[in-house]
Amino acid sequence: LPGLHVFAIAFALEVSVGKTNTVMALNNSDVLLPCTFTTCIGFQDLVFTWYFNSTEMIYHGKIKSKASEPFLVGRNPRVEFVGSTTGKDNNISIVLKNVEFSDAGKYTCHVKNPKEKNAQHNATIFLTVVQKMVETDNTVTLIIVGVVGGLIGLLILFMLVKRGVLFTL
Repeated sequence: LPGLHVFAIAFALEVSVGKTNTVMALNNSDVLLPCTFTTCIGFQDLVFTWYFNSTEMIYHGKIKSKASEPFLVGRNPRVEFVGSTTGKDNNISIVLKNVEFSDAGKYTCHVKNPKEKNAQHNATIFLTVVQKMVETDNTVTLIIVGVVGGLIGLLILFMLVKRGVLFTL
C-alpha cells in the first residue's frame, strides 16, 4: 500500500542510576555514585563522562569494546572508577572520596555511543552531605497504629457480642 509507512525510531542506549536518584553521604566519608548503561546493538569507542552540577567534569572515560575495560581520559583526583564493562552489567560507577558539604549537588552520568549514530543519554543523582546520620524514631507511629488497631478490635468484638445477644433473644 503506497503511503502507508510506519517508522519506528528507538534509541537502544539507556543510562540508569538505579532505583533511587538521591544519595545521602556522611561528611568526610566515601560515597558510591552508581551508573550503568544498556545498548541493544553493542558499543564501539563509547565515551562516558561524569559531571558535577552540569558543568564541572569530574571523570571522563572511554571504552573500546565489550571485551575491554574502560580507560581513563581525565578525572578529578578525588574520584575513583569502580565499575566494570566486561561483566554482565555495563557498570560505569564512581566513588567520590572524602565528601565535603560543598560536594552536595547534582551528578550526571553521560554516555555517548558512536556505534548508535552517536546516540547520547544521561542519568542524574542528587547527593546530600550530612554531619551525622539520623535514625528515625518510629515510637509515636507504633503507638498510634497500636491504639487504632486496638479500637478496631474492640469495635469488632462489641459488634459480635451485640449480634450474639440479639441472636439469643
